[in-house]
Amino acid sequence: MKHIHAGKVRDLYEVDGDILLVASDRVSVYDVSLPTSIPDKGALLNQLSAWWFEKMAGVVPNHVLSTTDVPAEFAGRAMRCKPLKMIQVECIARGYLTGLGMREYQRDGKVSGVELPAGLVEADKLPEPIFTPTTKISDTGHDEFMTFADVVNDIGKETADRIRDLTLEVYTKGAEHAAKNGIIIADTKIEFGFDADGVLTLGDEVLTSDSSRFWPADDWRPGRTQHAFDKQFVRDWSASTGWDKTPPGPAIPDEIVEATRRRYTEVYERITGNSWVPGGGHA
Repeated sequence: MKHIHAGKVRDLYEVDGDILLVASDRVSVYDVSLPTSIPDKGALLNQLSAWWFEKMAGVVPNHVLSTTDVPAEFAGRAMRCKPLKMIQVECIARGYLTGLGMREYQRDGKVSGVELPAGLVEADKLPEPIFTPTTKISDTGHDEFMTFADVVNDIGKETADRIRDLTLEVYTKGAEHAAKNGIIIADTKIEFGFDADGVLTLGDEVLTSDSSRFWPADDWRPGRTQHAFDKQFVRDWSASTGWDKTPPGPAIPDEIVEATRRRYTEVYERITGNSWVPGGGHA
């Protein structure tokens, strides 16, 4: 087993020509890994992703080969995957206006070049979901909005059309399922690559609390900050400390750690219908 990459949250290993994708308990906000981990976070992310990959298998092929054929030390928090040549575009679908999308809208009335109605407020539902891609790699080290024309210019119209349509389909199907369980998926980020046979494939993670915004439907009120079952809770806490968003990040207090873990656990249970067992598994 060869360690090939350490990301802010995930570690990649090569095993017999496959990729072992291991989700850690680390938490990253504003592109900075914080010094405090969240117990069970990696396993929750991994198993929620695996659940969604299986559910979306009829929509788009994915990179998962096995969630059980992994080293014992990574059981529950790793998946064996096909190597992919990743497309350097972060594919974001938005059904609600918040976060960076809200700031972009406030500045010029559009997000990634998509014109939106005037007068929208924080957490408003959009008339229909929109595709708002960002760069996967930029000179600043932060994601930056791209227009769809930028994506076409970078990867060609055929592939651009496919990743836009698939992103919106994955988001829509995921949002419909979550809504039945009282969860709003406000937005999500997914990634695609090509496998060894040139097949467009869904990779990385899908519809998790690190890659999506999850809100309780019964508490949704436009015009204010929403209760977050996702990483936004940690972002909001870190911003409240006065931290300047440059390394090193602040240590997370015990009460914020536990509240984050509870939120990740609750949304996992509500979406999947599984009861989470502390320590990295489900009943």
